[in-house]
Amino acid sequence: MKVGIVSENIKKLLGLSSVGDDNIYMSATNIAHMESSHPSDYAKYKDQIQNILASPDYVGQNPNDNSIEYVKNFIIDNEYVKVAVRLSSGNKYYARSLYVLNKRRVENFIKKGTLKKVDFSSI
Repeated sequence: MKVGIVSENIKKLLGLSSVGDDNIYMSATNIAHMESSHPSDYAKYKDQIQNILASPDYVGQNPNDNSIEYVKNFIIDNEYVKVAVRLSSGNKYYARSLYVLNKRRVENFIKKGTLKKVDFSSI
């Protein structure tokens, strides 16, 4: 099932090139992984996955696995929620994980430039 797209804005911000299919998918395997790895975070934010992918506050690229990290700050609970998207061997993007991040770590990543602010006014 399609849940988003890696936009031109995000690719430009992270210096990524197009892989042909820029759609982001989520399969039953991905959902099972999210449910088992971070069950309470998944239960709380599963309905926000498309929103996080469509309008993240920050994005970054994980140097360990090159996944794209979409991060949204949910003001009500003051939680930063990350959806990690990985490119499969078949050159398709999949939402692989979803969980709440440690606020202090997020602030450090923002300061270091590891997470970049997404500016939707330039789209």
